[in-house]
Amino acid sequence: MSEFLPFSRPSISQAAIDEVIACLRSGWITTGPRVAQFTESLKEYFQAPFAMPLTSATAGLHLALLAIGLQPGEEVITTPLTFAATLNTIVLAGGKPILVDIDAKTLNMNVDLLEQAISSRTRAILPVHFAGLPVDVDILYDIAQRHGLRVIEDAAHAIGSEYKGRRIGSFGDTQVFSFHPNKNMTTGEGGCVVTRDQEMAERIAQLRFHGIDRQAWNRYGKHGSQDYEVVLPGYKFNMTDIQAAIGIHQLKDLNSFITRRNELANRYQEALSDWMQWTLPMRPQFDHLHSWHIYTPLINEDITHINRDEFMRAMQERNIGTGLHYRAVHLYPFYRQAFGFKLGDFPQAEDVCERIVSLPLFPGMTDAEHDRVLDVMYSVFH
Repeated sequence: MSEFLPFSRPSISQAAIDEVIACLRSGWITTGPRVAQFTESLKEYFQAPFAMPLTSATAGLHLALLAIGLQPGEEVITTPLTFAATLNTIVLAGGKPILVDIDAKTLNMNVDLLEQAISSRTRAILPVHFAGLPVDVDILYDIAQRHGLRVIEDAAHAIGSEYKGRRIGSFGDTQVFSFHPNKNMTTGEGGCVVTRDQEMAERIAQLRFHGIDRQAWNRYGKHGSQDYEVVLPGYKFNMTDIQAAIGIHQLKDLNSFITRRNELANRYQEALSDWMQWTLPMRPQFDHLHSWHIYTPLINEDITHINRDEFMRAMQERNIGTGLHYRAVHLYPFYRQAFGFKLGDFPQAEDVCERIVSLPLFPGMTDAEHDRVLDVMYSVFH
């Protein structure tokens, strides 16, 4: 039998490996010159004044919410089709998550339902660019502006995505990106916040490293200073130079990664177009570039006579990995108990979450591996 094919695998260049080795040999492995270099590369990529690398996108969401001064009980509107971190960080920052059902075609927040979810307690909107497909942000930002709300975009899936010719992260309020190993680029673990708000950037810079009031990474160097002040109780969310050493080269390769992801996604779209067993991902009419972090068709159980979980087990038995992105967050025990969510609250998300599956897709995937996935899928149904 062929070896196991995972649903995702990072592509790490020799240049990135050499950079990590050079970092280790330098003796400077925590936050230092390579994080500074990576920061400047991110600012250039996004054409943004502020980019702050962190330990994770989760840390980024948490700090961005704290940085806007979210008060206990204030509401943040988001989607039920997301990883739990999106809602967890709202709760950890003292807020209350308010959910808006998804558009069944795009799997993004249904912006037509957004305005009716706004109340006097609403402080921010936190959309998720699901799978790398941009939310219709023109409509979303128009609503936010009319109601005086902040927008923090969960762009964990969306580095490399574009909306109407502009990169996600190059415009708008604030965006949070992920560099997890299964994302469009990686730093091992890691993430970043990109913003045009100087006050937010300064606040996050303090919060990410113990509440220290100035850049402190070089305080042990020849020209460093041990003198600093702690102006608030901060966290330990700073990225290391080892991580940045990978990220510097991943960012250089990102455009080629996105090109290959699109080739593979289009290959799936074409190959599966006449398979009645699947409802395939759909695209909105507005101009955009999809980064295809994941490829997520919906299984049609009335035709397959097996459900999504049975399909995933059958693929695993045949040495093909798949992913589940995601279960509906409002149905997890904590969110049921803490906020009274229940089955039936968000029917579109609930239907999708019972049928969605992530098929293998990563830049290093060959056409032969792609064909193997399709052949194994065919064998499951016949």
